[in-house]
Amino acid sequence: MEPQGRRGFLKPVHRKPSKIALAYSGGLDTTVAIHWLREKFNAEVITVTVDVGQDDDFRDIEERAYKAGAIKHYTIDAKRDFAEGPVAMAIMANALYEDRYPLGTALARPLIAEKVVEVAKREGCDAIAHGSTSKGNDQVRFNEALMALAPDLMIIEPAKIWGMNRAEEVEYARKHGIPIPSVHSRFSIDDNLWSRSIEGREIDDPGVEVPEDAFKWTVPPEKVSEPLMLEIEFREGLPIAINGEKMDLVNLILLLNKVVGAHGFGRVDHVENRVVGFKSREVYEAPAALTLIETHKDLEKLVYTPLEYRFKRFVDQTWADLVYGGLWHEPLREELDTLIRSMNRWVSGVVKVKVFGGLTILGRESPYASYNKDLVDYVSGWYPSEEEARGFIRMHVLHSLTAYRARHKA
Repeated sequence: MEPQGRRGFLKPVHRKPSKIALAYSGGLDTTVAIHWLREKFNAEVITVTVDVGQDDDFRDIEERAYKAGAIKHYTIDAKRDFAEGPVAMAIMANALYEDRYPLGTALARPLIAEKVVEVAKREGCDAIAHGSTSKGNDQVRFNEALMALAPDLMIIEPAKIWGMNRAEEVEYARKHGIPIPSVHSRFSIDDNLWSRSIEGREIDDPGVEVPEDAFKWTVPPEKVSEPLMLEIEFREGLPIAINGEKMDLVNLILLLNKVVGAHGFGRVDHVENRVVGFKSREVYEAPAALTLIETHKDLEKLVYTPLEYRFKRFVDQTWADLVYGGLWHEPLREELDTLIRSMNRWVSGVVKVKVFGGLTILGRESPYASYNKDLVDYVSGWYPSEEEARGFIRMHVLHSLTAYRARHKA
């Protein structure tokens, strides 16, 4: 029997598909793709929409899929899977790509691919399609997951093949009677529980201010009239309560997105190094993500030893880089998951914050704090003797001074 890898990801699958599972967002690209796939391959198309917390009318999306020619449609509620899986790991890993982006879209893509693969196998599909373009990072994230989970299935990427720009897609849709989704914004939005990504031609210039109507989850800081006080409780690295009220992770994230965004915190605007080889200006809203990562990092600093804390920062950065780069099934990412969970066994406690245009940490406490007030108290705390202090200083600087003298001939 030929090795699976040799049939799958080492060589692309070349055959004419008869039944295709399409990762369906309900937008223009994937709606046009339904008819295009049927026309090009004479194949049946099954659409799969995965709910990871995006603000969409899923009934409307289903109706649009059938009108465009899908023979069957699935809407899969994966919000809990998303929150308790990738998002939970992102919290424990303080996952911010290049110290800014909380990886909302990057975290969702492997899970969406996994759900589409499940449907494809259940329905006996021989191909999977998605709407990624050749300029975005998502093409890597989708394809990596599909090659890992379904190496025998053909991957079709219509937007890379058909050669149509957006205006031509609209004309194609009109010509073939394809229902075009209503567009209420001049911006392209990708949202889920963890973040809202905003793109558009007028903000491609990194020197241009983002128009206020691009934002939905957050208000301008200058419009905030009073502060929001929060106590966030963590248990083993994950948030479990807000101001003493326990709730599951999905509802906790939804609550923070609402109340923190309403108090002017949660916007990200930065120049990002894409996987595909160029920089792009990226704008996000992520009130819950930024709040939870900031408070989690603060609690870690209270608990960890200096060596643990510095090592964990390196681990976190590596984890974020792997996820951003579409390497969800890289063995190192799985190994880092194990380490991150283990280190988070001690990250329990409460962090108090004030949200008032920004986020200020007011205090923190943990049963595992390695902070000792008796050591740091300048009045009655422990003091080394003069002899002990001098000896410590001499040994601490010896390596550096030895090298300094050798190089400067001191």
